[in-house]
Formats: sequence, C-alpha cells, structure tokens
Amino acid sequence: MENNINVSQYGQIDFNLPHDVVPLPSGGIFYPSKKKSVKVGYLTAADENTLLTFDGNKTIKETLILPLLRGKIYEPDLRPEDLLDGDIEAILIFLRNTSFGDTYNVTLVDPKTSNKFEATIQLDELNIKKPEVQPDSDGTYTILLPKSGATVKLKLLNLRDSLEIDKSLEMYPTGRVAPVITLRLNKQIVELNGSSDRNEISRFIENMPIMDSKYIRNFLTKNEPRLDLDKEVIAPSGEKVVVTINFGVEFFRPFF
Repeated sequence: MENNINVSQYGQIDFNLPHDVVPLPSGGIFYPSKKKSVKVGYLTAADENTLLTFDGNKTIKETLILPLLRGKIYEPDLRPEDLLDGDIEAILIFLRNTSFGDTYNVTLVDPKTSNKFEATIQLDELNIKKPEVQPDSDGTYTILLPKSGATVKLKLLNLRDSLEIDKSLEMYPTGRVAPVITLRLNKQIVELNGSSDRNEISRFIENMPIMDSKYIRNFLTKNEPRLDLDKEVIAPSGEKVVVTINFGVEFFRPFF
C-alpha cells in the first residue's frame, strides 16, 4: 500500500536538504515516536518571505511559527502541531542561532535610575529546566487537587491545543470577558476521578475553586520540560534585571 504523507501536515521529508539535529528538552517522552531529537533545516533566503510577512489579524503561532516548523522539521512521522511549547522553543532558538548568530540584544530600563540601557544575551547558554515530577507512561500527570479533593489527570498543551484556544478566543464576542483560563483547563484535564466524560469535566471546571486552578497552573509550569528563558543582567547602576526571552515578531527580525 502506498504511504502518502501530507507535507503540509508533517513538514519536510527531503533529507538531502542541509540540516542539523536538535535535542528536545522533553526527551521525546510525550510523543508516540519517543524521539529525543529532531532533524531541523536551516533558514534560507526563501524563508525570509515568511519572516517578513506578518498578518496582524492572526497570532504569531499561526502566521510565523507554524509555517517555519512545517518547512524546517525533517521528520516524516512528527506533526509540528504535536510539539510541546518547550520543544518548539528549542527549535526556534536553533533556527535563529544558525541564521542571525547566538546573541540577542534587548533594551531595558535601569530600575534605579529609570534610564534605558542595552544588554546582550547569549542564546546558546540557555539551560533546560529540570521537571520536579516525571509523567506517567502515557505522558500525563495524575494529581490530587488541594481544595476540592478531586483527582485529575493532566496533559501538557501542544501547539494544536494552543491554536484551537486562540481560534476560540477570536470568535468570542467583543466586550465580554474571554474564558482563557477555562479553555486551557478543558484542554489540560483529560480525566476527572477516573472519568473521561467531557461534559462532566467541563461542569467541574466551571465551578473549580481558584485554589485548585492555581495549583494546576503552578504544577504544570514547574514540570513542563523546556528551556529556562529567564536571564539575569546587571544594569549600569549595579541593580539586577531579569529578562524573559519571548518569541514575538522581532525575535526573527533583528536585522530587518
């Protein structure tokens, strides 16, 4: 039987193109293939079309990050949409380092004098954050919530989940409070007290105590494998300033 692979879903499959191997912070334990690293191509002149084209009506993930991943990941059995945020960040760091160099210049404000100053961060010196708890064999976490006493099974969000949440928020009526927290929880909680009934889970989330919601958020933040994107720099006054690297439009347009 012929195996037809949709390149738009899985990314590139031409292994003759120049590429390198990028280790994944997750170690691949959350994916069926269990791949600890992925083959990633280098940005080319043709990719500048993507870097220079940004639709302000869409999110960075949809307009910039997803097209880059589809064009640069050379793994026929791995959809870019299945990747976790931490693994995506490692790939984006690689693409930028091999295209524009490993220095990241930022403009900051000295907290003591309120004067602006320039700082340089070495992107090749970023460390991987070590999770406090390892996931179960199926890539999920089972935890007991402190307030309600409910037992929930959690999963980390992948790019597909994030895009679906963004789409839902775009369709939400203007002027009303967007349900960002509950949308994320509905993706993160896959089982409640042994039940995977989505209606039951949704009802529970709507009435979840804030203490439980915060507990889930903190737990996943501590245990998602990813790069440590916080760097400490010293301002001219001697004060310490913490910089968090973000992946907005300017991250890939330092010289445009």
